Amino acid sequence: MTEMCNPTPGTGRPKTRVPLKIEETLAAAAIALLALLTFANAVVRYATDISFAFTEEFSLFLMVLMTLLGASSVMAKNGHLNISYLVDRLSARRRRWVRLGATAAAALTFALLAGLGAVMAYDEFRYEVTSPGIGIPTWIYTVWLPLLSLAILGRTVGLFIRIRRGDG
Repeated sequence: MTEMCNPTPGTGRPKTRVPLKIEETLAAAAIALLALLTFANAVVRYATDISFAFTEEFSLFLMVLMTLLGASSVMAKNGHLNISYLVDRLSARRRRWVRLGATAAAALTFALLAGLGAVMAYDEFRYEVTSPGIGIPTWIYTVWLPLLSLAILGRTVGLFIRIRRGDG
């Protein structure tokens, strides 16, 4: 997409090249699947005193997935944590520099997380590490850490550009 997405009037959604609906839809699907798995496990456990072993692994994976998808969406909306009590008392020029610095630090953090997560996923693939509950390869879970960290990094770079232009 070469044009910026138009913001939804009244929602405060930023103009982004990649629609925020991607993260929001995937996070909603993960929440729905997590709720379904948890509900099914509770019903089966209550009715039979037997628990689905795989639900704990999948639930943990889905919670991490939701966290990373949410972080990507929040980063694009400039909703990351900051100490606004102090920052809001700065002049507009200094506030902008603090926001640029914080965004650059976030970009560095997610770049490191992507790199280290890729090394971890590759090691789990190379050494054929399997999950304790159901014995599937753990790299299937961990490969999403570097991929979603790169997505967050992309949103962070977009935010940095918008702040520099004065749009953020």
